Amino acid sequence: MSWLRAICGEATNAMAEAVLCGGVRTLAGRCGSSTLALAAATWESPAPRLFVTAHIDEADEALSVLQQLGLEAKRFPALEVLPGESDARMDLCAERLRCVRALLEHPGADVVYVAPIAALMQPVPDIGDLQALHRTIAPGDTLDRDSLTAWLIDSGYRRSTTVEQPGEFAVRGDILDVFPESGEPVRIDCFGDTVETLRAIDLDTMGSGRTLEQADLLACGARIVQPDVDEARWLGELLPAQASVFVDDVDEVAEQARAYLERVDDGSAIASHEQVFAQLQAVAASLVLIRSIDLDGADATLAVSSLPPFAEQAPRAVDELCARARDARVLVLCEHPRDEQRLRELLADRPLPKHLAIQRGLLPRGFVVDGLGEAPLHVVPWHEVIHRWSVRRRSHGGGAERALDAFVQISPGDLVVHRDHGIARFIALQEQDRDGKAFKREECLVLEFARASRLYVPAARIELVQRYIGAFKGVPELSVLGSKIWKRRTENVDEAVRDLAGELLRVQAMREAQSAAPFPPDGEWQDDFEAAFPFEETKDQKLSIEAVKRDMHMPRPMDRLVCGDVGFGKTEIAVRAAFRAVAAGRQAAVLVPTTVLAEQHERTFSRRFAGYPFKVASLSRFKTAAEQRELLRDLAEGRVDVIVGTHRLLSKDVAFKDLGLVVVDEEQRFGVEHKQRLLGMRATVDVLTLTATPIPRTLHMSMVGLRDISSLQTAPVDRQAVVTEVVPFDERRLHAAIKRELAREGQVFVVHNRVKDLQDIADIIRRLAPDARIITAHGQMPAKELERAMLLFMRHEADIL
Repeated sequence: MSWLRAICGEATNAMAEAVLCGGVRTLAGRCGSSTLALAAATWESPAPRLFVTAHIDEADEALSVLQQLGLEAKRFPALEVLPGESDARMDLCAERLRCVRALLEHPGADVVYVAPIAALMQPVPDIGDLQALHRTIAPGDTLDRDSLTAWLIDSGYRRSTTVEQPGEFAVRGDILDVFPESGEPVRIDCFGDTVETLRAIDLDTMGSGRTLEQADLLACGARIVQPDVDEARWLGELLPAQASVFVDDVDEVAEQARAYLERVDDGSAIASHEQVFAQLQAVAASLVLIRSIDLDGADATLAVSSLPPFAEQAPRAVDELCARARDARVLVLCEHPRDEQRLRELLADRPLPKHLAIQRGLLPRGFVVDGLGEAPLHVVPWHEVIHRWSVRRRSHGGGAERALDAFVQISPGDLVVHRDHGIARFIALQEQDRDGKAFKREECLVLEFARASRLYVPAARIELVQRYIGAFKGVPELSVLGSKIWKRRTENVDEAVRDLAGELLRVQAMREAQSAAPFPPDGEWQDDFEAAFPFEETKDQKLSIEAVKRDMHMPRPMDRLVCGDVGFGKTEIAVRAAFRAVAAGRQAAVLVPTTVLAEQHERTFSRRFAGYPFKVASLSRFKTAAEQRELLRDLAEGRVDVIVGTHRLLSKDVAFKDLGLVVVDEEQRFGVEHKQRLLGMRATVDVLTLTATPIPRTLHMSMVGLRDISSLQTAPVDRQAVVTEVVPFDERRLHAAIKRELAREGQVFVVHNRVKDLQDIADIIRRLAPDARIITAHGQMPAKELERAMLLFMRHEADIL
């Protein structure tokens, strides 16, 4: 907390005085993260505190800052559901209940609770129901297993022989396995009535994993998400009398609260922000309301102002930093040691101003503190200097499956291919009489073909059956059992397969014989770059990144396929590979199927490469002819390090000075001519292919070893799975879905099947969401207009497309 001591003077004094005076005090003039920093600087005596934000992400940022300062901080999250719904994330429910229990059991503890306003508007269950809804188990606890088993059954858990799905538990002697609705499965090992150990369960092997400090068991069901109105309580009512409450940007808090309340059909289950403030005022010792501007007379004005922005290029930004330090005091906060090292490297060839200080610390947004004597104090987060913005996320655990498991495992209802009979649907595993004798039974796979024909394949012949994998958009027809059509299809494919095999063997032989200089091992810049990643890598990501590093160190060109769902972290793997290539003095090309995606990737790469002397550019229709000619000239002369573009990059007039890496995003969306050019590249440069839906040929090449494969199957923290429902068109249901998405500050993408009445649908959407920013787009629009609409949506300048 050393950097907090530098924040002193009138601003901090005004904040401290507001707390000491008690009651309701209004302070004006907040800028950036000044409220959080100044408030934390005044927290000296132990006491419970509540810090209220307008937005969910601001609460996450505040929690990270407070925890890095060494303060005991807990998040009271908002549930991303509307009243009456029961599909809330159970980990958020558990987190809310932990805060409630902490307030009730330790009311005077020195804890800072951080909450967005929507969380305070949502009720919590009745205090008397906490024991029935939430159980915490830790090593050393005395545990009545029969009582816990009865509680699990009453709470909606299902008893099974092994735990495989959330909401299941299994009992084996002194061992109790539980898979909670939130979190990972846990093994409770008892000695008599005492809990000896708690360990995570590896679902692949059912073995015990790492040791856990405690297990949070949450009841399944709707009451925990939305309690009855008569039983509901709010967190503001549970605060102790000595608590201090800070509301950051009270005007924005009120606006977000009103918007949330308008999206709720039944307002009786949700408190308004006026009711929340009344609860806080009635209970807490002090309620400090901080606003950006003084609209109607504040009790005091904070002596802070906005931090002027820095230049886009890192060297110029550092020059500006030094210039400011000649006229004012400048405190630069570096979150990571490598950030500090990078800053000192940039300052090494410049005279160091005496008023420039560098300290370890985390702050989302900077500000300027006035009233410090002769010179103001500029509080500058390092990421604002280099324009690299972080998103705070917590670490993620969990094991990864083998790379190919996701493509070969089958479940009832999946389409499969029988080698001799064609496409069928897998129904189940059943025991059948063998040779007509009941005492000889064997397990068989039940496959359903066209015309409801069924084939029973003995499990001993399972090699005849594999999961159907295809890029065909739709459901393929089932084969007719006994027909010759499947045989003719396989015969027609044989000749094409032989031609493909010959080409693949030729390319593979060239790759094996190629003697290319391997990329050097990790250096300081690579370590700095990876440490600056604003998210926590999943285990799958780490394994894939290590595999790519090994490939790039080999004396032959890399050809690796990375498979993973949208949002699972494929792009970061490509970004790190590209950085490794350009740090070694070579160039990297990123090939994408659309101009919109090229724009998006250019932003991502530029943001991640900020602060390093590498140039990132894009080649697409967004560039004029003159800009393209200049870019191609710079690319050929080596002045462009990373180029992002569509199939235009495969044109004959595109030349590189020293191309070392090609990243292909969604290879299946390129044509045959483009793939032939890519096939030639694989023999000479490293190729990294990213895809969410690999085409059968690409996947099969990986399975037989002609291409290496990595699979991302672990979702990052806070990444929500896609849920698909097929329902009749219903304006009320559509209204509720739009309200729910906008309530969580998300965006809505509405797809309609006809252009001629698209505006009619847009008019319905405008009536359902009159305050939303709505734009339309369709395939008959001119290309530039369509791309412009997509860019508006991508840049969050529209709420509904």
